Amino acid sequence: MAKYTIGVDFGTLSGRALLIDCATGKEMAESVFEYPHGVMDRALPDGTRLGVDWALQHPGDYIDTLCHTVREVIEISGVAAADIIGIATDFTACTLIPVKEDGTPLCMLEAYKSEPHAYVKLWKHHAAQDEANRLNAIAGERGEGWLKNYGGKISSEWAVPKIWQVLNEAPEIYDAADKFVEAADWIVWQLCGSESRNSCTAGYKEIYNKTTGYPSIDFFRALDPKLENILSKLGEIITPLGTKVGVITKEMAEKTGLKEGVAVAAGNVDAHVCVPAVGIDGPGKMLAIMGTSTCHMIMSTEEKQVPGMCGVVADGIMPGFYGYEAGQSCVGDHFSWFIENCLPASYYNAAKAAGTGIHQYLEGRAREKKPGESGLLALDWWNGNRSVLVDVDLTGMIIGCTLLTQPEDIYRALIEATAYGTKVIVDNYRDNGVEVNEFYASGGISQKNPLMMQIYADVLDMPVKIASATHGPAYGSAIFAAVAAGKAAGGYDNVAEAARAIGAASNEVYLPISGNADIYKKLFTEYLTLHDYFGRGENDVMKRLKSLQLEVTSG
Repeated sequence: MAKYTIGVDFGTLSGRALLIDCATGKEMAESVFEYPHGVMDRALPDGTRLGVDWALQHPGDYIDTLCHTVREVIEISGVAAADIIGIATDFTACTLIPVKEDGTPLCMLEAYKSEPHAYVKLWKHHAAQDEANRLNAIAGERGEGWLKNYGGKISSEWAVPKIWQVLNEAPEIYDAADKFVEAADWIVWQLCGSESRNSCTAGYKEIYNKTTGYPSIDFFRALDPKLENILSKLGEIITPLGTKVGVITKEMAEKTGLKEGVAVAAGNVDAHVCVPAVGIDGPGKMLAIMGTSTCHMIMSTEEKQVPGMCGVVADGIMPGFYGYEAGQSCVGDHFSWFIENCLPASYYNAAKAAGTGIHQYLEGRAREKKPGESGLLALDWWNGNRSVLVDVDLTGMIIGCTLLTQPEDIYRALIEATAYGTKVIVDNYRDNGVEVNEFYASGGISQKNPLMMQIYADVLDMPVKIASATHGPAYGSAIFAAVAAGKAAGGYDNVAEAARAIGAASNEVYLPISGNADIYKKLFTEYLTLHDYFGRGENDVMKRLKSLQLEVTSG
């Protein structure tokens, strides 16, 4: 009898559940639930104002997502709940929740509902940049060896800067929080009743090393003596990926429609979980997961210290390999910003008349342009730079505009900018001894925007393979759920085996067009000039403008 698993992907704006057949990988049903509170970047639900670069969420939205989507995929598929053997989840990261000993988020307590630091800090909460800067400076002065495993810089997006910000700005919240938990681990806790800390978020976002553990207490004391108890708040027992953490509780079984006894897998990160979903089971194959941002995942048999990468973690993606992560903070957000703020009404009217969406209409107009025809060049830093500069204070830029510039010219230049940013990452890995032999793309953008994928192939000058899984993170989580359940229950005993058996590889490939690739080589040279000029300290105008903005808005 067929067995099934469910993967639930918690994204930036919504959550998605996917139910698959364990033997064939067939997608039986999906369900999407938009977070009622969305991303809170201006105010809390009660109107409490937030500062610059804040990005919060409400944990109640995550429970609502589970209850809605899991029950719905069971109903849509017609699969018997008794034949579902496992559930696994993935999350954006670092997405951090301050909680009490029993897992109750502080923001759900009456005493703290108006305190911003009591809420979930989403991955793109960048208001801890001052803490990140000081952390990096102190780590550098102390000669902390682990810093090079993170490209030489810890990002403000990660756990320690965010926790330190809480201590600095709301010490009562730091003291009230018995634990700071990744949302990836918190949702697993809610499903099975057992607290766990997964190896992926611990390694990439909490500065944990499989061999040496966390940085020393002396280091945390050097940051602030009050941080000497931070490890008790982070948790020191780390759970490997694919591990069965427990089984679903009676309460959550009733809420979701699952049967008691269903295996619950350790949490995972939305990008990393995609790797087996596209059939990758070994080194040298880069996967770019393209959504609001892009994460670039690749594995190697060797540990290399690569400047500007997000991290290298043993078993961080799949057991037996060193997993490398890099990323771009602004991709889908890039295009949404442009369409929401910069298009004239005539374009919306034309799209409506053509019976197409505005993205598709704009892509069609941009497709008519040749590489270099617009005379434009953009920097893809609308949400800072994650790799390789690791600097959230950098901002976006377009150069070359004239009175003849059209919206489609800018739209194409923004697409090209993200491709150039990816090429910087690929070249950086190669320059530092990590082979990149193949390039895969996953996520909605990869399947919905052919122009973008062709531009990537031309800029990278290598084939771009498109994953056939429509929803890579949810599909990958369903694979890990099958591993947590195990072969005896109808799943698999390891991730590599599952990836080979049901990883959703695709025959869709974009090949570079030689004429285009030649032009893009010239444009990329100009991009690098701007990249280094504004990103490596020669001209810090972006940071000066941001400082002035903060000064003005702070009153």
